[in-house]
Order: sequence, then C-alpha cells, then structure tokens
Amino acid sequence: MSDHIPTLDAAYVEARWIEAGTALMALDVRGTRPAGYVSGWPDIVREAVEAYGYGQEQVRPQPPSARQITLMDEVFAWINFIPRDRYVLRRIVLVRALCNPLTGRQLYSWRRIGRLIGADHRAVQQWHGQGIDLIVRHLASS
Repeated sequence: MSDHIPTLDAAYVEARWIEAGTALMALDVRGTRPAGYVSGWPDIVREAVEAYGYGQEQVRPQPPSARQITLMDEVFAWINFIPRDRYVLRRIVLVRALCNPLTGRQLYSWRRIGRLIGADHRAVQQWHGQGIDLIVRHLASS
C-alpha cells in the first residue's frame, strides 16, 4: 500500500476549496444567536395535516467531522497567499468556494459573482483563476 501524493495544480486546489466551502456550509450555526422564549407547552396545531406528522421536514446536512474542520481551516488560511491589495481576487475565491452540502452545487455562479462585484462573468472566471494560481505557486514553493 503506497501513499498517494496528489499533484499540486489548480484542479487540486479548487477541489480543496470546494471541500472547505462545503464543510463550512454544513456547520450548525443555530447556537450562535441568543435563544428566544421557550415554553413547555406543545406547539399549536393549525392544520390537520400537521396533526398527523405530515408537515414539511427540514433536511440538515451531516455536520463535518473534526478532521474535515481542520482541513477547512487549513484551506481557508490559504487566502493569505493572495496579497491583501488584491481583495477582489480574495473575495471571488472565497465566494466561489461556498457549496451547498446537500446538493453539492456552488452557491454563487460566475454570473452572480459578476453582479455582486459589478464585472463581467468572464472576467470573474479569469480573476478566480489568477487567485487560484497565486495559491498554487505559493504552495509549490513551500
């Protein structure tokens, strides 16, 4: 059994960013806000469908493991490899990493990011590539 060393290229770095963004989106953040008023009484049933348990279920993704969180922290630290004065590249790389943990789809398309920053979606794709290349070059040199 040999250890597989991944090729350090843009595809590898992008895949790691998507894994990190997926782990971030799967974190449970309900405990970060103050709790509201609670009551020991059962909820009021307003429709007959709810009374028999046919209400809308909210599906939650499985929370990330401790290892996934550690890897996520490592990947998000890579943003420091993009100089601070290139904040647009940093923003594009971070936003593009966010991924829905249930569907596996990225939350922001190229066009949507373009609308966010007021640029053409093709320019956004190029800038994302430049940001990823900066990260790859820094990782390869260290």
